[in-house]
Amino acid sequence: MRALLRGAAILAALTVPAAAAPADSPVNVPEPQGLWTGPQRGYTPATLKGATVIDSEQLATMLPERPVLLDVVLADRKPANFPADRPWLPTHRSIPDAVWMPGAGVAPLSAEREALFLRRVGELTGGDKGKAVVTFCRPECWGSWNAGRRLVEAGYTNVHWLPLGVEGWQDARDTAVVKPDPAWAALAPAEPER
Repeated sequence: MRALLRGAAILAALTVPAAAAPADSPVNVPEPQGLWTGPQRGYTPATLKGATVIDSEQLATMLPERPVLLDVVLADRKPANFPADRPWLPTHRSIPDAVWMPGAGVAPLSAEREALFLRRVGELTGGDKGKAVVTFCRPECWGSWNAGRRLVEAGYTNVHWLPLGVEGWQDARDTAVVKPDPAWAALAPAEPER
């Protein structure tokens, strides 16, 4: 019986995609074939084919060129037990000048929301698919990986992924309070869970 259970565990490990591990981990998480449709939080690959993986120092050197900074961190949810007589006033801190599209990295996205994401990025880049675009969210978050993957698949050629996200940036630099992108927020609130 024990051998049967061990065999089942090995088979499950081989057939279920693993969540990616930190860069210093001995676990190597391969890139999925398409977008990651599992939980948004979890280890991510160390790479993003067609994009450049950067750290906060590299991003800092890019800022004079004014890349498009896409923050896809999911918005905080009002707790179910939050007192009804108190205002819900969450704030989101991000890299200064970032455009925040909460949940733009989830998969799947509705066709309408995916079209809006690509349209907004097109507007932000002035239609230049060679303009630098940086996607980020939180460490060990698939959202920014997916957002970068969507852009690569849409033909963007200068995509950068900041895996350590807002936290990696704020370790040495200031952040700013940002509001959701107005066009993104105008569409019904986004989908999936964390």
